[in-house]
Amino acid sequence: MKTIVRRPWGSYLVLGKSKNFLIKKIIVKPEGVLSYQSHKFRSEHWIIIEGKATIIINNRTYYKSENENIYIPKKSKHRVLNESSKKKLVLIEVQTGSKFLESDIKRYSDIYGRKN
Repeated sequence: MKTIVRRPWGSYLVLGKSKNFLIKKIIVKPEGVLSYQSHKFRSEHWIIIEGKATIIINNRTYYKSENENIYIPKKSKHRVLNESSKKKLVLIEVQTGSKFLESDIKRYSDIYGRKN
């Protein structure tokens, strides 16, 4: 059985992994905000499954809805926000690169007070 990992902004579930990729289903609760972060060893491709995402990459803002996607190159500063006060945001994250570790998160800011 796969484990749901809880975070202040929502939760994620690892759907699959190999030495070349890791796939997560991410659920961002209403008004949830992931930290502004970057990764040294991986790129990410996000596909919006449900809801509306506000995505910031290197201080540029993008708006994505169901069936839309965005690519985040490694070392890019990024975050996703669910600005809805009622609906959850669901996205699939496909990580590619050389390492897929939670320790490969460099946080620049976090509304929940988390550090690296």
